[in-house]
Amino acid sequence: MNTKFDFGEEGLERIVYVRSVAVQDLPEELQAELGGLDHLYAVHDSSGERLALVKDRKLAFALARQNDLAPVSVH
Repeated sequence: MNTKFDFGEEGLERIVYVRSVAVQDLPEELQAELGGLDHLYAVHDSSGERLALVKDRKLAFALARQNDLAPVSVH
């Protein structure tokens, strides 16, 4: 996802958004490194910038919390 979102609310800088990402939607050079995975989980900040890609949802939430961020799911 390369589109930045403006949620327009202050004070949300500690919230991050976790969503599933299809590997086929990622750049080809990244797809080649991922082997047989079908999807990953992305962690985005409130501006829509992707902060991380991880193997599973549990890891995405743990990563956010370890960095003093509040993760929420996006469907």
